[in-house]
Amino acid sequence: MKYVTLGKTGLTVSKAGLGGIPIQKSNAEEVKKLVRALMEKGVNYIDSARGYTVSEQLLGEALEGIRDKFVLATKSMARTKEAMERDIETSLKNFRTDYIDLYQIHNPGMADLDTVVGEGGALEALLEAKAAGKIGHIGLTAHSLQVFEHALTLEWVETIMFPYNIVESQGEALMKVCSERGIGFIAMKPLAGGAIEDASLALRYICANPDVTIVIPGMYSLEEAAQNVEAVEEARPLDKNDAEKIAAVREQLGENFCRRCNYCQPCSAGISISNVFLFAGYLQRYGLGDWAYSRYQTLNVKADDCIGCGECEGRCPYHLPIREMLKKCAKDFRDYEASHQ
Repeated sequence: MKYVTLGKTGLTVSKAGLGGIPIQKSNAEEVKKLVRALMEKGVNYIDSARGYTVSEQLLGEALEGIRDKFVLATKSMARTKEAMERDIETSLKNFRTDYIDLYQIHNPGMADLDTVVGEGGALEALLEAKAAGKIGHIGLTAHSLQVFEHALTLEWVETIMFPYNIVESQGEALMKVCSERGIGFIAMKPLAGGAIEDASLALRYICANPDVTIVIPGMYSLEEAAQNVEAVEEARPLDKNDAEKIAAVREQLGENFCRRCNYCQPCSAGISISNVFLFAGYLQRYGLGDWAYSRYQTLNVKADDCIGCGECEGRCPYHLPIREMLKKCAKDFRDYEASHQ
């Protein structure tokens, strides 16, 4: 396993880490086996989140006795100091530890950042927790290019997590800035939420970019762990045959794949279009129906509320059939709801 320095944090991490979303559908015994297998393969980085239901708890149980072998990261949607203080304490309890190496502001919008850094904002809680030794470093995750770019100007941001994969390369220019400024870049969604089937090709493509510090594929089985580690460890450069496969993946997904650039916004009906597609992806490809449905229910305006004006499609740089895609998302969530009543 190759090891790298996670930007200005100074932490030494394995090139591949564990993304903690899929283990929500696993159990304590299987997660324990997975974590032990990853440790034996040299993987020392684990990422979870307060929003991933039981992920922190399952990982905490699996890490008992071997906590010191891992760099542990999690994240919170809290925007105020009080809420972040609660989440930090909950994470520490869930992980059964007295410190977390990296705590991240989870997917803020531009308006959220004003709250986070303002008086009584979440940043105050993070800085106090860092001073107290409860967390080691502070990072930020994003799906928006605008947030990514702004995060690069914030001195307290030590790492940035952003989607990067064969079909989502919109962040490449900003990833270079991360390298220049010593900010660790964590590549999430390496398989585009499960849309890319060839995991080996996807991970080799990501690791070929020197601006990627670490990649965190979500996994919950020993087979996935073995395959992912093998792909990241493979030193063979991408060749012509790989390039043809990459082009085929882009052709297959490029016409109907949301890159969450949000150029389609604002929606006339108030729909958060990229979030609808994000949650639908968890439902359709990750097999995390309950969690995806619960996240979808937090949206004030649902896919069903589309008025069909088409303004979003005129703004989409990828010319996606957004109205038809929203109809499918709405149907999938209705069908899920009907089948679980």
